[in-house]
Formats: sequence, structure tokens, C-alpha cells
Amino acid sequence: MKATIHHKNQTLSIDLSQPIDISIPLSDTENPLAWYLEKPEITPVRSEDWVGKVSEGGDVNFNTITFNPHAHGTHTECVGHITEKVYSINKHLTQFFFTAELITVAAEPRGEDFVISKKQLQYDLKGKNPEALVIRTIPNIDEKKTKNWSHTNWTYIEEEAMVFLRRLGVKHLLVDVPSVDREKDEGELKAHKAFWNLEGNIRMDATITEMIYVPHQIADGRYILNLQIAPFENDATPSKPILYKIE
Repeated sequence: MKATIHHKNQTLSIDLSQPIDISIPLSDTENPLAWYLEKPEITPVRSEDWVGKVSEGGDVNFNTITFNPHAHGTHTECVGHITEKVYSINKHLTQFFFTAELITVAAEPRGEDFVISKKQLQYDLKGKNPEALVIRTIPNIDEKKTKNWSHTNWTYIEEEAMVFLRRLGVKHLLVDVPSVDREKDEGELKAHKAFWNLEGNIRMDATITEMIYVPHQIADGRYILNLQIAPFENDATPSKPILYKIE
């Protein structure tokens, strides 16, 4: 099914029958973990004479799910993640289709760390200014879909690089690690603060999506992003970002 999108004086064509799902599903068996939490729990409701599981004699499957959006898979967050007043992602993300650029980045060593720098982003973007930027880090191993990220000191984005993206006009940033900041940074959160411009005119409609997975065979380049979220009144929510190749 073909669709034509009119966007900022451009007419773009996509094939809706060819979605590229870059989310990681939430599961209680194989699931990525971060921030020192255990795996999510998906359990049937039980009472004295009833169970919410058809295979155990119940009339329906009726599960309670316990999870943390920041620690248990693909999630999208707004500035409410780092402000005293908790702003809702559901209220502040009000548009869902964006032009997006997918780039693959090999992080640079910085002592014991690996970082994504402004210089790398400038080189990979080559003057482009997409609304959304999707960053796939190398090595792009399948383990990202089930990895326990706690105590791994993952790749993060330098503050200067985030200022560059903000000034470029990138509103939606998607990464395949648990956070754009260093795992243990003493609460400085420099990358988050720079992207949302916390010390200036705060970008209430900008989002960061973390713990995505972009398969190897998906080529770098320009796409349309459909950023789907669950309607939670919270700073962050599970999300399902979908890319469509522009024809």
C-alpha cells in the first residue's frame, strides 16, 4: 500500500506495507535490562477460584505486567525525565511522523569510555538536518536485544555533540543504548540537558528514544519515522518506532 506524504513543501512517497520496526519487544523471558533492575514480570491474575490463564482453565488470558520503561526495552522520553515537574510524554509528543536520517557510528575511545562526538556526527550527516536522527552503534550485535547493560559503561554522546544536534534542529533522537549519557556520571546528565536545552528555552516537544535495535541489513540513509508510543501519563513510555523507506 503506497502513501504520499506532503511535508514542508516536499511530496514524499512511502510503502506502508514495508514497515521497518526498530523497537525491542518487552518480554518476561528474553529482554534487555538496564539500571540494575531484574527482568519484567508478566503474570496471570489469580484469586481463590479463578486464574487469568486459559491453559490453566481460565476463560481468558488476563495478565498483570510489571516493568520500568527506562530499564526494560525501547522507550521514548521527554524533558520531564530530568525536571522537577514531571511532564508527560503523552501530552508533549503530539505529532508522530518525521523525516529521519539513519547513521551508523563507531564510537571513539576516551580513556575507559567510548563516545559519539560532534565531529563524527558532522561527518556522518554531511550537512543534512533531519527532524529525527537514528543512531546505530558498532558493533551491531544481536545481543543488544537481550543484553543486560548494567555495569557495562555503554557508548554515550558527548555534550558538545548534543548541542550540535539541537542547533541543527534535530527534534527526535533515537539510539540503541540505554541512555545518551554515561552510565555512571554522578547525575550530571549533560547530554540530556544539552539536547532539551534545560538552561534556556526548553524544547518541550523534543524526545529521546533509547534501546532501539536497527537490523544489519537496513541501510543508512533517509526515511520517514512513525514514532508510536503507549499513552502513559509519565515522563517516558514504551514505544514502537517504525521506519519507512522513501521511494
